[in-house]
Amino acid sequence: MKILVVTDAWYPQVNGVVRTLDETSKQLKKFGHEVKLITPEGFLTMPCPTYPEIKLSLFPGARVSSMIREFNPDRLHIATEGPLGLSARGYAIRNGLAFTSAYHTRFPEYVHARIKLPLKITYAFLRWFHGRSELVMVPTEEVKKDLLKYKIGNPQIWARGVDLEIFKPKKGRRKNKKPILLNVGRVAIEKNLEEFLKIDLPYEKWVVGDGPALKELKKKYPKVIFQGAKSKEELEYYYNKADVFVFPSKTDTFGLVLLEAMACGLPVAAFPISGPLDVIGNSDAGILNSNLKEACKKALLIPRKVPREYAKTFSWELTSKTFESYLVSIRDKDTTYNIEDNPHKGNTGITRAIHAAKNSWSGLTFALREESAFRQEILLVIISLSIILVSEVSTIEILLMIFTTSLVLIIELLNSSVEAAIDRISFDYHGLSKRAKDYGSAAVMLTLILWVLIHGLILFNDYVG
Repeated sequence: MKILVVTDAWYPQVNGVVRTLDETSKQLKKFGHEVKLITPEGFLTMPCPTYPEIKLSLFPGARVSSMIREFNPDRLHIATEGPLGLSARGYAIRNGLAFTSAYHTRFPEYVHARIKLPLKITYAFLRWFHGRSELVMVPTEEVKKDLLKYKIGNPQIWARGVDLEIFKPKKGRRKNKKPILLNVGRVAIEKNLEEFLKIDLPYEKWVVGDGPALKELKKKYPKVIFQGAKSKEELEYYYNKADVFVFPSKTDTFGLVLLEAMACGLPVAAFPISGPLDVIGNSDAGILNSNLKEACKKALLIPRKVPREYAKTFSWELTSKTFESYLVSIRDKDTTYNIEDNPHKGNTGITRAIHAAKNSWSGLTFALREESAFRQEILLVIISLSIILVSEVSTIEILLMIFTTSLVLIIELLNSSVEAAIDRISFDYHGLSKRAKDYGSAAVMLTLILWVLIHGLILFNDYVG
């Protein structure tokens, strides 16, 4: 299949959404599909307010439409609700295309944490955005329940995977003199990092990541070691070096870093909420406790082989097959005409107007050169102008003569277009073809009769007057 994925989240961002889409597209290609991603790359962008790593594409509608038409996909998946996602959604709805979408993060809670926008407003937006989607892919059962509660689309679970070749235990790992508690992720208010940083334990605390709250937290917690952002390949070192992975977030829908940590043999300490509950569950690979301090102490006792074995049950190949099974055909190409099949319907705006003017001029040129009837009917224009010039006619009479003369020319052009279309199909005689041409000829005859009546009445009125 030709699969098109549209996402506002992409590199250089380093987060679960980007990694998930990257790994899934790689797996789909291995399955033999042709995959294309529409990302902010190549678009004019601006930093997202309070989230500068996210690049918001400016006025992407026309280009997104052009890219979709050019690729002509069999399956369309809209991964995010940003400008690119909105543009793809609009194109799909305008052209009657079916698509799937995804809900990766608790967007309403994130926005509320930053600007206190009421949840009902953002959930109403999500209900509108995903309402036309055939299926909304969500990472966990808890998130599925959330969307069902707010009546958002048709949610189905699409779990996440982990690369067990990149994220694996390091041989000969040495025990740390002092236990290291590690967190990996975006340093931002919605990640609830302070719940981790304020834990009073005689352990080292490491934070890997970047974000808007980094500067403030560095000042507030000088004993914490902030390592900065790291690549996927570099993260393996930190997972293996640490003793417990601490996940204080209460808004993450899944937490791909949980799988990466466990794949390296790192036990998890987290709150018993959506995300950790769905990922860790009752696996013994981590401790879920409303007291994060106690969770960290107990997680230290978990053998590293336990989370590693559990992580092996998460495969990118398996999750990508789930993704593949959820995709829907954008339409039935065998029975349904769609405008995107038409290579002559790709222009918009001023380009469309220019091409339309050129095509109109070509039509008039063809009619004058190739249609004797049209040339003969040009004489009617001359006759009408002569009557207007030599007779004392009123404004209304002038308008009537111009109207009927123009109508004759217009109907003649339409009749010629019908004849050209029929001849394009076949020169062979067919009763229906003859009938169509006769209908067109009759239309021309009626307009000619109308022309004669109007002009005759005007001349008679002028003569009698």
